[in-house]
Amino acid sequence: MRFRDLKKHQNKIKHQQESVKYTYAKYIDRVKALITDMFMIYAPILYLITYVIMNGKDEFQSSQLAPLMAITLYGLVYAVLVSKFGQTPGKKAYNIKVVDEKTGENISFVRAFCRFVAFLFSATILLGLLVPFYRKDKKALHDIICKTLVVAEKI
Repeated sequence: MRFRDLKKHQNKIKHQQESVKYTYAKYIDRVKALITDMFMIYAPILYLITYVIMNGKDEFQSSQLAPLMAITLYGLVYAVLVSKFGQTPGKKAYNIKVVDEKTGENISFVRAFCRFVAFLFSATILLGLLVPFYRKDKKALHDIICKTLVVAEKI
């Protein structure tokens, strides 16, 4: 094979690799996945903290540490699931996945936990959750900060 033909072939392969596009997850599916995760992961955590660790709802409501424990535990569970599988049960139900924006691979545990903390921040100011309506790639503020994409999984 001549060098010129080899070079054309390599350029063609490189162009095909660059043209791989992601199918971005719909915003409504992301919201549904979050609600599903709240029922499947966060609600049992709240129940365990309220009735197993604390002595009931009155003690839970009077404690400032209990809600912080619940959010932290939920964040840790979320980070483990996203780093290992790329999705939580809610995301799996709607066939969406969190991936690195450059490689398309799963993100690390630390990055997944930072993404969760950034989500808490962006949900608090509400502006971060409105960003996907103005972007073609449907990235929220926490996705921009952590350089992640939420993509529709190929079925």
